[in-house]
Amino acid sequence: MARFTHLLSSFAKNKEYERRNKLLDSSRREVNINGKGTSGYTVKEGVNKGRVLAHNSTKSTNNW
Repeated sequence: MARFTHLLSSFAKNKEYERRNKLLDSSRREVNINGKGTSGYTVKEGVNKGRVLAHNSTKSTNNW
């Protein structure tokens, strides 16, 4: 019977771990990158408020 007790307890522990991870993932807020025409993330609070971080740029592949 010890084998089944171990299996049930490990299964329950794994399910609880997955449930908590899913709960944390669903409660995260998404960052608004490329919002309002910017190509990065605008800092909302703190010393650097209003500053745009990590501008994304792509090189042109049209080299004619």
